[in-house]
This record gives sequence, structure tokens and C-alpha cells, in this order.
Amino acid sequence: VEALEPGVHDRTNSKGLRRQKRDWVIPPINVPENSRGPFPQMLVSIRSDQDRDISIRYSITGVGADQPPNEVFSIDPVAGKMFVTKPLDREQRSSYHLRAHAVDMNGNQVENPIDLYIYVIDMNDNRPEFKNQVYNGSVDEGSKPGTYVMHVSAFDADDNTTANGMVRYRILSQTPHSPIPNMFTINSETGDIVTVAAGLDREKVSQYTIIVQATDMEGNLNFGLSNTATAIITITDINDNPPMLTSRTFSGEVPENRVDVVVANLTVIDADQPHSPNWNAIYRIISGDPSGHFTIRTDPVSNDGMVTVVKPVDFEMNRAFMLTVVVSNQAHLASGIQSSLQSTAGVTISVQDVNEPPYFPTNPKHIRFEEGVPAGTSLTTFSASDPDRLQMQQSIRYSKLNDPADWLSINRTNGQIVTTATLDRESIYVKNNIYEATFLATDNGSPAASGTGTLQIYLIDINDNPPALVPREAQICERMNRNTKGVNITAADADTDPNAGPFVFELPTFPPSVRRNWTISRINGDYARLGLRYQVYLESGVYEVPIIVSDSGNPPLSNKSIIKVKVCPCDENGDCTTLGAVAAAGLGTGAIISILICIIILLSMVLLFVVWMKRREKERQTKQLLIDPEDDVRDNILKYDEEGGGEEDQDYDLSQLQQPDSLEHIISKPPGVRRVDERPIIPESQYPIRPVVPHPGDIGDFIHEGLRAADNDPTAPPYDSLLVFDYEGSGSTAGSVSSLNSSSTGDQDYDYLNDWGPRFKKLADMYGGGDDD
Repeated sequence: VEALEPGVHDRTNSKGLRRQKRDWVIPPINVPENSRGPFPQMLVSIRSDQDRDISIRYSITGVGADQPPNEVFSIDPVAGKMFVTKPLDREQRSSYHLRAHAVDMNGNQVENPIDLYIYVIDMNDNRPEFKNQVYNGSVDEGSKPGTYVMHVSAFDADDNTTANGMVRYRILSQTPHSPIPNMFTINSETGDIVTVAAGLDREKVSQYTIIVQATDMEGNLNFGLSNTATAIITITDINDNPPMLTSRTFSGEVPENRVDVVVANLTVIDADQPHSPNWNAIYRIISGDPSGHFTIRTDPVSNDGMVTVVKPVDFEMNRAFMLTVVVSNQAHLASGIQSSLQSTAGVTISVQDVNEPPYFPTNPKHIRFEEGVPAGTSLTTFSASDPDRLQMQQSIRYSKLNDPADWLSINRTNGQIVTTATLDRESIYVKNNIYEATFLATDNGSPAASGTGTLQIYLIDINDNPPALVPREAQICERMNRNTKGVNITAADADTDPNAGPFVFELPTFPPSVRRNWTISRINGDYARLGLRYQVYLESGVYEVPIIVSDSGNPPLSNKSIIKVKVCPCDENGDCTTLGAVAAAGLGTGAIISILICIIILLSMVLLFVVWMKRREKERQTKQLLIDPEDDVRDNILKYDEEGGGEEDQDYDLSQLQQPDSLEHIISKPPGVRRVDERPIIPESQYPIRPVVPHPGDIGDFIHEGLRAADNDPTAPPYDSLLVFDYEGSGSTAGSVSSLNSSSTGDQDYDYLNDWGPRFKKLADMYGGGDDD
């Protein structure tokens, strides 16, 4: 193909002729993909009509030329021929848009750029690919033909507008072939799988495996490419099988008076999916148990029905039960499925008789009696009944189980209750006027059974407790005036109304001084006021005033009580003064004064002791030393004007005071010459070895031997050595300190230095000589 410059079109107007140039137009170039070459393969030739006059250079730009992917296309810059350099892949890029340029040798554009469109022609080089290798679907059992099941899809990378990319589906195989080999079909264009026949039954076939093939070229098996995938179809369960009891009759037995006991087990079969609502069984009792003694619970594992007693049964009332039971599923049966006759069964439950304990018909039993009945009084007969009426008549024996005050006894054979002591309503064992006792009734069955009964005795109060005066002590002024108040008194009675208040308070006639000095005035039915008579004066002190108190019983009871009254002087408000209160307690004026003097003396002694302690502390702080300050031997820091030298007045080896650069000369020194500030390099001393189990008498010797070895060991710290210091230099104007002597005034014994071991031997020789020197 050669593209040349188009002709010119002449247009005539009023101004004359004008030549207009038209653009180049090159039709699209089609290139088949996967071409085998040879490469480079020429596609088109581009030329300009100006190449007759000047030299032209051609170039192309765009994706595939100078943009990635680069160098897919190339052009001969002189001849203008464009080539494809390698095979093209339509699935990677289906078209290219390039621009061709023509310039002179100086790079000046001689023609307008032209567009080149290159289309890659598709070839059938890609197989259909399924999105999944395994597809999962489901459909209910019993579905009608044409029921949608699932969808599969495959993709072909080739051009789907051509036969190369048009995919068609078909089923290759079905496993199993039950009930027929072709239970499903697939839409060849959409990939939808539907049922094609009836007869799906989960209880027979629960899962189908289908191999699906996808072919391009519109399903042409001769020219198209194919691929396969697996479709697994699960048949889901519907409740198309009613539950069926394994027997038409079941039986069981239960002891009377027992609950939460499984008395019968109902077994059922159901072909539906186990542990699903279509399989789970629900049992109901439809007849034979009007009182609701039984219920049926479902075993979640086995699906069996457990007939359980929830309400006690009585052998004397019902010896057996005939139950009618029906079973159903948790889910309703599918449409068109009828219940089975085997869903209903009869259950016979026999009741076993057991020895039941006797019972008291009235429990608790209430009776009323007056308190104070004497011992031996018959109160009531507290008898029990035996519920085992259908068996041989059994005898019952009675006994006392709980009698807090031990007031009662019961006849062993007939249950008659008799008092053994006087009943007292005011006893601590009586609560709210009721005394409670518990009795036991036991039969002679095998094994014996017993029942309990409670007897509650309401005790009627009688007037058997005289009143007691309250309070028993009081305080009153020695002279009665308008501000003086008497003592309010009342009484306490253990009885209740009408045997308690109102109370009557009165003074006895003997001795006569009581009524002569004291008076009682009534306040109300329960209170009275005790006071001194006017114009009567009593000395301060404690007086015992007898008062007779009577209750309102029939007949009334009286009690003579003594109240201790403290008579004391009072202030203008009628209140006892402090001194008066003490005097009323029985202390005279002399005794009070003596007590006050003792208190003052005790306080004075405490004050003198505190002053003496503070003075002693002050003297201790200001006390001077008993020795002369010049003779004070305590450690002090002395200040000197200058340090001075002193090294040149003795011939010292100063090298011993300088820090060595290395330790080689120390190690190589002969014995006896060593560095003075290091541990001696000699064998360590041998210390005595303590026996494993020493004799108690050897411990002291062992300690002394160890001490002696440590004192004579030169390798044990601290080392007797000179310490290394820096050399201070020479030429000091200060005097030498070597002429200083150690002296001490006074006599001091230094002989104890001899006991400190060889390290202090030099000091012992210097100071411990005494008169021997």
C-alpha cells in the first residue's frame, strides 16, 4: 500500500485562483494476531511528493513505536516503509494508534502528521475458562421439572463478537444415574442448570455430580476449544416422611409419690434429615391423663420420647394409667404428605404401691388453753391417718419430736396429749402467746415410714404475775416548792390486758413515817408521781420508800416494792446541785473537803516533779568538761599555716612512692623485695579443718587455732604496707616531722596490746614496756 499526496482542488472567487492542500488519509491497517512472520513484516509505505525536490525523513510516534510497548512498529526513515517487528496478541492490545511524520534534513516539517490505525485481527487462541472448577448448588427433593438449580459461567478471552469468543455449554455426565441418567439440563447460552425430570428423593440420592463442558466457536466441537468444570448438586430435605412409632403399644411402671422419673421410653423412626426440624419429634398426650401427672420429653440425640412423672401419683387413687400418645415433627409435613397411622400409640403405666408415711389430717393443729393448767391435764388427741388403706391395716405409734419447754407428753397408741408441767404464757418458749411442739407418727410397715405433725397451743392469759415498780431508784429535792417536781413512777406487769394496767399506787400504813413524809398522786392509769409533803424537810441522803402496786386483774394482784430515793439540795430551778448530789450519795462535808485536799496535794507533787526534770536537763546541757581542754585526748582537727616539706632531711628511696608503669619488675623481684601495696605472692597459710561432727569440747580449741592462723597469715588483709602516693618534690622550708615523739600524760596500761596478735607487737613494745624500760 502506498500513500501519496492527494491532488489539489481549485476554487475560483472574485480575487482569483487559490490552491488548497488536502490532508493525507490512510485506511485502517488490519494485522492478524499470532502471525508467524517473517519479521519485520511490512504493513504500509508512506511517501510525500516533495521527496522529488528535497530529502525527506519519515518517523512514527505513539504506543507501540516510541511509547511502551516500544519498537512493536518501525519505519524506514528514507523509504517510508512501516513494519511490524513481532507477533501481536489481541488479548493484550486489540488496536494501535500511531502518527506518521515527514521532515526535511533540517528537521522542518514538510507535511502534516497523518494518523495510522492498526487493528489486530482475533484468532481462536484461547479456551473458555470457568470461574470455578467446582460449583455447588442445591434443589429440594420432589421438585418439579424445570426447577432452577444453579448457574455456571465460563469466560473466553477471544473476541466475543466473533465465533472465537462465543461459548456454549452442555452436560457431559451425571453421577449417579438414578433414577434416570439425565435428571438435569443446562441452557447452552446462559449456563443455567434446571431439573428436567421428576423423581428427586433425598432419602435415595442425596447428591449428584455433573460434568459441564464449555466450548467456543458457538459450540462447534470440530473447530472450537473446550474446557470442563464440576457441578455438585445437593438434594435438600423436605418433610416428606412422617415420624412413625416403632410399636403400637408401650408400657412402664412408676412408684407412687415419685416425680422426675422416666417410666417409659417411646422409640420413633423418621427418614428425613437427622437433627433437623423435619426429623425432630414432638410427643403429645392426647388422652388418659386429665390431671397432668405425666409429660413426654424428647431425647435430643436419639429422638426418643421419655414419659416422665411431673406430678406424684397415688396407688390408692389410680393403680394404672392408659395414655394415648401422638408424635409429629417440629416442621409441618410437606404439601400432599399425609400423617402415618403409626404416629399414634398407647402407653400403659402401672403404679407401684409403696409404704407411705402416716399423715396428720390437720397440720398444724390449733388449740386454746388457759395458762397455769396443772400437770396431768389432757389437752387434745393428735392422731394421724395411714394412707395405705388398700393394704393390711397398719398400726401407728406416736412419739414426741420437739417440745422446747418439756411441758407435754403423747400417748404412744392413741396420740392423746397430756401436760407434764404447768403451762406458762410468760415463758421464753412462748412466742406471741403460742407454744409450738412437734410430734412423730410411725407405722409398722416394711420399711417403716413416719410423718410429723405440729401442735400449736394458744395460751390464754390469767392474772398470775403481780406488777413491779419502775423505776427502782430516783432523785428528789430536799424541800418541795413550786419548781420542784416529784418522781414519775409506773409499773411493769408480765401479764396482758385486762390483767395488767391500769395500776393502783399507794403508800403502806406502816411505818407511819412513810405517809407522814411522802405522798403519791395519780397521773393516769399507768403513771403516778411520788413526792415529799409540803413543809417537810429531809436531810440529804438515800431513803427507801415502800410502795404498794396493784393491777386490774380479777382478783387483782399486789406487790410491795421499794424505791430508793436520793434526797439532795437543789438550786432555784429545782435541779440538784453537784455538791448536793455527792452529799446525797452518802458523803458528809468533811469527807468532801478531805477528797479535795488530796487532789490538790497530788497535783502539786506532779508539778514539782516536772520542774525538777526540766532543771536537771538544763544543768546537763550547760555542764563544762571536768578536764583541761589542753589535756583533752579526743580526736581534733588542727590547723597549720603551711604543709612544708621534710623529705630532704632523710635519705628516703622515693622510687617506692612512685606509681610503677608495669608489674613485671614486681613479679621478677627476689623474695623479700616486693611492692608494698599489693598482696604478698606467697603460699597462703593452712587453716585448721573443722571436723564434720565436732565434739563439743573441741569447739574452743578449733576457734583458737583458727584465730592464731589468721593472725600469722601475711596474705590476709589488711596488709601491713605503705600506700603509693604522688611525689610532692623537695625544697620545703618546713621542718621535718620525724622528730615528733608520741607522749602521754598520766598512767595508762597498754599491756592489752600484747593480746592483739603479731600485727600490734611493735606498738606493744613501744607503749607496753612500763617500768621495765
